[in-house]
Order: sequence, then structure tokens, then C-alpha cells
Amino acid sequence: MIDDWVTRHTNQTWDEGGRLAARGAVDQRALARLLAHPYFTAPPPKSLDRNGWDIDAVAGLSAEDGAATLTEFTAQTIAAALPHLPSRPTRWLVTGGGRHNAHLMARIAAAASAPAVPVETLGWGGDALEAQAFGFLAIRAVQGRVLSLPSTTGAAYPVSGGTLHRPIKPS
Repeated sequence: MIDDWVTRHTNQTWDEGGRLAARGAVDQRALARLLAHPYFTAPPPKSLDRNGWDIDAVAGLSAEDGAATLTEFTAQTIAAALPHLPSRPTRWLVTGGGRHNAHLMARIAAAASAPAVPVETLGWGGDALEAQAFGFLAIRAVQGRVLSLPSTTGAAYPVSGGTLHRPIKPS
């Protein structure tokens, strides 16, 4: 959501280092609207993708305030998971582009009451981890193996990962 916002309001595609958000102020009303999403009150197991969110909650804010609000929302969504965990994490391992956003990492640490550190601290490749996970899932899907279980995602029944479309061989 942060990247989508930044792309809409600047000539950049991401908030490099979190500098845009760091210059803004969190709009508490917009943050409350975002956090009022029914996903947060639903008990686990549950799953939701990025299309479940709409950045219109921050419409009308400046580029800086929108980025600050969406950054805080991201941090608060992580903190919202705390009541569902068996024990409090001593650190949050972060992968993906967000780990390069110092402002986001600081907000995660503050909201979730534990340091947020890049996965590289474990020797993992933070730029490749998501691609590796999708490769693993793709192999399982090709093999017809289950990817989502009711106990982990709330799916109605165990399901594989979509439909495999093979190219048509020319005759």
C-alpha cells in the first residue's frame, strides 16, 4: 500500500528509506478507518491479500501524511497479530523491500515491542526469499499438492495453488 501511494503521489515507486513517511504526520482518523477492517476482529486462521485493502482511506492527505499513515498502518497490522501468538516474539525478521525502509522498521519495532531486523541477520537472502517461496509453492502446485489448509488460512477445504496452464503445441 505504501508503494501504491508513493507511486500515485510522487515520481518514485517506493518510499526510499522511509524518508517521505518520516516527513509526514499520521492521520489518526484515516488510521482508525484502516484498522477497523473486519479482518482484524476475525479469529485465526485467516488470510487476506493486498487486494483486500483500499488506499482511499488516506485520500486527500498530502504525499507525506499518506505515506506516514500507511507506514503506521503496516506497523500496527503486525502488532495486531500479537494476541494470536503463543508467546511474544523477541524480534521480528523482515524480508522484502520493507526491510530497506528505516522508518517502517522503526515503526514495526515500536508498535510490536521488539526489534525489527532484516532476515540477512540469519544469513538469508532477503531479496530472494519471496521468489524462493513462490518457486517452492509452484513445484507443489505442479505436483497437485495442497498449499492452503483450513487450519492455516481459513480456506473451506485443503486446496492447491490455482490452475496450471500449459502452452499449446503448434501443429
